[in-house]
Amino acid sequence: MKNIYCRRRQSLHEQLSDDSTVILFSGSSVVKSADADYKFYTNNHFFYLTGIDRDDVIYLCEKKNNKIKEMLFIKKRNADLEKWFGLYLTEDECRSKSGIKEINFYEDFDDYLLKLLNNNFISYAYLDLENHSFESNATIANKYSSKLIGKYPHIIQKNLHPIISDMRRVKDESEIESVKESIKITKDAFCHMLQNIKAGMKEYEMEAHYNLILNLNCAEPSFETIAASGGNALILHYIKNNQEVKSGDMILFDLGVNKNKYCSDITRTVPADGIYTKRQKVLYEIVLEANKRVIDAAKPGITINELNETAKIIIFEGLLNLKLLNNMDELTKFYYHGVSHYLGLDVHDVGDREKPLEPGCLITVEPGLYVWDEGIGIRIEDNILITHGGNINLSSDIPKETYEIEKLMKK
Repeated sequence: MKNIYCRRRQSLHEQLSDDSTVILFSGSSVVKSADADYKFYTNNHFFYLTGIDRDDVIYLCEKKNNKIKEMLFIKKRNADLEKWFGLYLTEDECRSKSGIKEINFYEDFDDYLLKLLNNNFISYAYLDLENHSFESNATIANKYSSKLIGKYPHIIQKNLHPIISDMRRVKDESEIESVKESIKITKDAFCHMLQNIKAGMKEYEMEAHYNLILNLNCAEPSFETIAASGGNALILHYIKNNQEVKSGDMILFDLGVNKNKYCSDITRTVPADGIYTKRQKVLYEIVLEANKRVIDAAKPGITINELNETAKIIIFEGLLNLKLLNNMDELTKFYYHGVSHYLGLDVHDVGDREKPLEPGCLITVEPGLYVWDEGIGIRIEDNILITHGGNINLSSDIPKETYEIEKLMKK
């Protein structure tokens, strides 16, 4: 029986032109300063297709006469360096994890590729050519594209990124189970944190309680934790977490867990004193209603943009009732982000957000409300799996009703 990575690659192979090659890089460590590197993180497309989570590994696939030849290139073992950095990846480990039988050495890759390019074997070369902007630093794939393959004008280069991104948009069972595990840890960490926070603490102290549970589960944050008290919650990506939490504040926690490379993304907004004021509760209930209504609307055939329109209508109606605005044009003062994105190997996962949702799509639902004059920011976010019959809220066990949160925070 083929493993999941073999099945994914087979799906990719079926989408390739004949007389083509695929080249995909796991990535390399980046120097931070002096002799220290940034923590390495494997290219998610590479991991999705191979299951290998190591630096300096290359996947190469050749398709000729509709027959597939694939191989991995790994670094030669170095006994001296292994004493400093740990054991290198072995050929048997590669075969066992990925299902790819032919293993060559990373140091020989350029020679192999040059022979492939020079013998007129291929007409198409597929590389992951994602770039966030023209000014972005060139990736390894970009460098090979321009400095080597680009010297062969008869070879047509194709971007692998949108192909794999579309494959990753719909999750398989193993991916869903991994996300569930991350959500479970998020719940445990959130509940532990709420039972240990109070006004007068620093935001980073609250974050420390959250991180304790992650550490005990050999997990890490899937993004920099947002612990935004009071007016800090008006800033969408507030990550300083260095302010004192004052009595009467609400605290917006935007939390994620990365366990086995799959992410959760949960937001809850709680009262520092353990009890919502009447005004806080009124505003909170607007966001909660939007959260619930959007979740109800999430199903196959609907688009993320349509879900955002639902959120906007609910928030507008709530603010209109409070006489905080007069028309829809004023809504952007109070709600200035989208309600949903894909979730998976990336927190903001890849995939065309304009395509209708399908069973297996995994999205977030995160409406927000920001009242600058009152220094109040509120978001509530859940992780939703689209199914044939509608959806399943994978994070439904994480408290979000005001009475649930107040009960959890009761000392």
